[in-house]
Parts: sequence; C-alpha cells; structure tokens
Amino acid sequence: MIRLEPFSEKQLRVMRWWTPGSPDKSRVGIICDGAVRSGKTLCMSLSFILWSMTGFDGGTFALCGHTITALRRNIVTPLLPLLEGLGFSCGEKLSENCIVISRGGVSNRYYCFGGRDRSSAAHIQGMTLCGALLDEVAVMNREFAEQTAARCSHPDARLWFNCNPDSPEHWFRREWILKKEAKNCLHLTFTMDDNPSLTEEVKARYRSMYTGVFYRRFILGEWAVAEGLVYPGFGEGNIRPYPKKAGKPEKAERSVVSCDYGTVNPTSMGLWSLCGGVWYRVREYWFDSATEGTQRTDEEYYAALEKLCAGENVGEVIIDPSAASFIACVRKHGRFRAVPAVNSVADGIRHVSEALRSGRIVICPGCANAIREFALYSWTPDSARDVPIKKNDHAMDDIRYFTETCLYRRERGVFALGAEGGKDR
Repeated sequence: MIRLEPFSEKQLRVMRWWTPGSPDKSRVGIICDGAVRSGKTLCMSLSFILWSMTGFDGGTFALCGHTITALRRNIVTPLLPLLEGLGFSCGEKLSENCIVISRGGVSNRYYCFGGRDRSSAAHIQGMTLCGALLDEVAVMNREFAEQTAARCSHPDARLWFNCNPDSPEHWFRREWILKKEAKNCLHLTFTMDDNPSLTEEVKARYRSMYTGVFYRRFILGEWAVAEGLVYPGFGEGNIRPYPKKAGKPEKAERSVVSCDYGTVNPTSMGLWSLCGGVWYRVREYWFDSATEGTQRTDEEYYAALEKLCAGENVGEVIIDPSAASFIACVRKHGRFRAVPAVNSVADGIRHVSEALRSGRIVICPGCANAIREFALYSWTPDSARDVPIKKNDHAMDDIRYFTETCLYRRERGVFALGAEGGKDR
C-alpha cells in the first residue's frame, strides 16, 4: 500500500471541508491557489474523489486540466495508484477519456477534459455533472471553465478550483476569488511551508529558480503585476565565453539554431552549442532592414544561416512558426531540419527565466544584440495580461523559441533536444 505523508493543517482543511463536522460544509466550492510544490494538488484531488465517492453512486464528474496530457501528468497518474492502495478499484476507458472508480458497491464515472482554448467548451456542453475539479484553472480558457461550472447542475454539486497565481486582473481572480463570498466558495492560499513532505533543501532549490514577478507568484503565492524588465535578474553571471580546452573550443555535444524571422522587423538568429550540460548561445546573426535601408530575401537569409553554422554540426533550425516561406526555404536546401518553434509567450518567458537562473543557458559575449535586448525588454504597463512591449524583442523571441522547443519537452509532442524539463507546479 502507498503510504501518505502526514497532512498539514491547511491540507487537512481541504480534505475535510465538505464533511458533516466541518465549519465549511455549507460552501459550494473551494479555491486553492498559491506557490508551486505547496501540496495543494494532491490533497484537492484526493479530497474530491473521497467526497464524490461518499455522497454519490452512479454519478458523473469532470476532471479538467489545461490539456488532457497535463491532467494525466498532474492528477491521474499520481492519484490512481494512491486510490488503489486505499482499496478503490480504478478502471480507465482511454477511448472515452473516462475513469470508473468503485468501492464497496459504489461506482462513479470521471470524464477527463482539456480546457486550453475556446473550442474545448464544446466538449463539455450538454453534460449534467455532480461536480468538477479544475486543475490549473488560471491557464484554462475562460469560456471552458465557466461552461464546466454551469454543467454542475446536480442539487448537491460542488466545484473545486486549483491554480498558481497570475495577474491581479486575471478573470479568475476578478470573477471567483474576489467574489468568493457571493459564490459561496472557500478560498485557501498555500505556500511551500504548507507541504510537510518538502525538506528545507528542496524549498531552497525552488526559491532559487525564480526572480521578479515569477518569484512573487510561484514562491510567495501572490497575484502579482508583471512590471518593469521581463528578465530583471539577467546580469554578468549569465554572460561568459564558451569553454575552451588547450586553447581550443570544447567539442559541442549538440548544436542548433533558433531564429526570429522578420522582413520589416529585424531577423535574429542564435547558434546554440551544448557543452557540459549547459547550452551556450555562441554567436548570433542580426539584420535590421529598417536600419540597413534594404530588405533581404529568404535565400539571402539562408546564406546567412549557412555562414552562422560554419564549422558546426547543426542538425535543427528552430524557426518562428509564422515564417512559412523561410521554413520552406530551409527545407528545400535539405541540409538542416527546419522545426517550427513552440510559440508560448507566457510559459516561454517563465522558462527562459528559470533556465537563466539555473545556468542551463548562457549568453556568450559576442551576442551583443541579445545582451542589449535583455537590458531593455519590458512588460506593458497596466495590462490585465502578461504582455511584453513589442520592442527590443527579436533576440528575446529567438531565445524563447529555443528554450520552449529545445530545452522543455512540450505537451503537444514536438521534438526536444535538451534534458527533459518543464513545469513543476
């Protein structure tokens, strides 16, 4: 049997809020937000199943994540062995994205949904639910989340929300957290200290991963405004030469290029080489048609790419996914594998910040335009969403493309060259 660690007081409140002796039993929903690794996901998902199996038989419930892949990673995979260890029978119907959980003659169905875009709402329309658990609700599409809440029309239905903080103007904070009393929801904010399974060393490691707005959100658990520089922690410690041995550059374990393509705007390319577990942005290509007074063709940019890669065994070129003509040009020549970049701005910026902080990526001194943009790249002030100013962002975009597509293995199944990483939330 799987052994559970003792729960903290806040986790126990989540476990018991719906029980007859709880002062919170009259609530129709619970919202748990706060820091990463704070133990809110496990206690919420376990409590959700215990509540549903205690009060219903033959009921239909929804388990919702940003994507079904994320839901399985965050909720289903850790939860099912735990339930089986507690005596529950769990049967998955993968073709239906359904889990049937049974114990003591009681059986309920739990349908899995991804809610990352507006079209996801159509998948849940028409259902009558006895309850729903929405994991990472702050990164879900609003229409999907609200459609899911509307489907919980059983008289005894309850809602369970779990997320890390975002902007103070985020719709979920405005419509649910700030209106928690009107919606009769219990709201609990977690920190890493609410997770008794974490050692002080582990907590210190997580605190070292984040800076600026990400530290306030993912460590302090605050719904904080993104303001000022996007990468406030970037400095001399992130800039150093590529390693040498006996006066010669070390042999790269792997090399790739990332590219932000522009016609009117600048084109920025960075050559990345992996050495000793660290990716170095060894050198760059930069062309600004506005400054130069002329535009370049795809073939001219391809010639520049060949020159940038001279002497290096470059296999992949990660390219701005909107640059269809340049992707086609690279593929036509047959030397490099052209890979459309994963273009997730919010996650990408967070992952670049983490990679810089942990030393997984390093900028070499010759990358002058990248270094210049790190010192200028800023958030749009007074925005309800995390939106960087569309200025001084071309090297920033190509670095983000590299980090998202190469360093972090993505849920949508694109290739990954670096050590497996990703969200640990």
